[in-house]
Amino acid sequence: MLILLRQGRIGKWFSGIGQEAISVGAALAMEPNEYILPMHRNLGIFTTRNIPLVKLMAQWQGKKSGFTKGRDRSFHFGTQEYKIIGMISHLGPQLALADGIALANILKKNQQATLVFTGEGATSEGDFHEALNLAAVWDLPVIFVIENNGYGLSTPTNEQYRCKHLVDRAIGYGIEGRQIDGNNILEVYHTLHEIAADIRQKPRPVLVECMTFRMRGHEEASGVKYVPQTLLEEWAKKDPILCFEKYILEKNILNQTEINNIKSEIKNEIDQAAEHAFKDETSTANTKTELDDMYSEILKVGYFQDIAHLQDHKKSEKRYLDAISDGLRQGMRTYPNLVIMGQDIAEYGGAFKITQGFVEEFGKDRVRNTPICESAIVGAALGLSINGYKTIIEMQFADFVTCGFNQIINNLAKTHYRWGEKADVVIRMPTGAGTGAGPFHSQSNEAWFTKTPGLKVVYPAFPSDAKGLLLAAIEDPNPIIYFEHKYLYRNISEPIPDDEYTIEIGKAKLIRTGTQCSIITYGLGVHWAMEYLDNNPNISADLLDLRSLQPWDKEAVETSVKNTGRVLILHEDTLTNGFGGEISAHIAEHYFKHLDAPIVRCASLDTAIPANKTLEDNFLAKSHLDDSLKKLLAY
Repeated sequence: MLILLRQGRIGKWFSGIGQEAISVGAALAMEPNEYILPMHRNLGIFTTRNIPLVKLMAQWQGKKSGFTKGRDRSFHFGTQEYKIIGMISHLGPQLALADGIALANILKKNQQATLVFTGEGATSEGDFHEALNLAAVWDLPVIFVIENNGYGLSTPTNEQYRCKHLVDRAIGYGIEGRQIDGNNILEVYHTLHEIAADIRQKPRPVLVECMTFRMRGHEEASGVKYVPQTLLEEWAKKDPILCFEKYILEKNILNQTEINNIKSEIKNEIDQAAEHAFKDETSTANTKTELDDMYSEILKVGYFQDIAHLQDHKKSEKRYLDAISDGLRQGMRTYPNLVIMGQDIAEYGGAFKITQGFVEEFGKDRVRNTPICESAIVGAALGLSINGYKTIIEMQFADFVTCGFNQIINNLAKTHYRWGEKADVVIRMPTGAGTGAGPFHSQSNEAWFTKTPGLKVVYPAFPSDAKGLLLAAIEDPNPIIYFEHKYLYRNISEPIPDDEYTIEIGKAKLIRTGTQCSIITYGLGVHWAMEYLDNNPNISADLLDLRSLQPWDKEAVETSVKNTGRVLILHEDTLTNGFGGEISAHIAEHYFKHLDAPIVRCASLDTAIPANKTLEDNFLAKSHLDDSLKKLLAY
């Protein structure tokens, strides 16, 4: 590969020279059906798992026949066939995925272990702490391997941490830790084989620090000029392949001629695979395919768009909060592989009591209190999905999602596009203002997620929609950000069907019809608009509740715009870069000839949300609604 790199025939390359014993020994220690989550330099895992070299070469060359069809680089791929889940560039997140995979194994009672790698540099990441702590609290059968290779790119270990040995951190998590010679394949194999056998029977995490050295640059372009020559010479004597060759020669297991023959055979195999891959079809761009592949196919969905379609079903009066709880309960009954996770959601029933009584019906295996570690929980949810489970996460408040942002944006959202794997995760987001909760419990942050391809975003305004959209989200194998407005929890109710039903994600609902203007909104904005129209019966308006923001119902918007010719877009989020800007731009670009007036946006102030009620009322878009509508109608 280094020769091909110098020839300019491949791009960026991460070399595993000097660390081969860890990858090969660790992979050999695991059962073939157990998951391994490697890093940049774990090339030996791919070959030990017998992935065809042609397939690997195609991946590294960005070919269509690679694991990611040219959509992602080098080692950032996964494969269910070989039970290997690749990393992303952010280094730490895959540790939590291992937690989720291991949790699924616990729930399946299949006595399997999971192996995940990290470098010494990534042990400074919060993801490292969160993943180890979660595994410890839940007794998850995960082997966390630290490849301590001396440098994080150019930063030596003495500038990365102050503890004497990284393995000593295991004490802080209350788990076992072992430090081994990572250049001795037999020590790696026997140690990990023993640990894996043990934790299959007595599930728990173990931290293993493998002492080794990176003989090449972090990637080839960075070089090793920052490494003292004496250090390179010292570790060259400990080269794991040379040391093992010496061992098997001394033990008369093989002779030098046999070793040379093996090397020759391997070289020929690699050369042939590389040349074969070079001849493979290059990736061709098809816009429809690219867009379609951002999302996993929905296999089962039942739709209804109007509550009237369910008149024959038995109904009960339910508050917004009760409808969400009802949907969760029915989802848990329908899908035995559905797990709910979040802070205080078990015996306590959640901050808003939505999951009260769930532990008694479904048990603590499926209704799981979590430590305060949003990133690890989102990562674990993806791991559960990879290993056959569905997950619902409750963010205690939507504001706290920032602590899990990387996992959502870079792992959940991109997984299916990158290597065709679903991310069957719903994240419940108690959101919004109106309760005087201030800047950290009241934000409307839906626009953070509507920007990100691969995510779906729903935002119900009524109990019937809350239940139907939640059940649709549970069925959907894609990552769903499900916003639920806290102010609506106990302030609105309506009769809704007791039976299970779903509402199609991406379909708006026309609440009222009129001729003077269209009010396009969602969430609490729907109720502001209804109240305003009730108080101003002289205004004839279409009132369109989007219900879903990604995807959003462009056809319904188009129909309303053509009907009235005037548009007001209302939302609780701040004005600048709020989702209303996207709707406005789309209308202006596609339906301009149908407009009789400029589009008006009515949104909240471009400030943080104040806690004082007077200040909060002034902040919210509701206080500007009258002026905005008068401006629109007067044009």
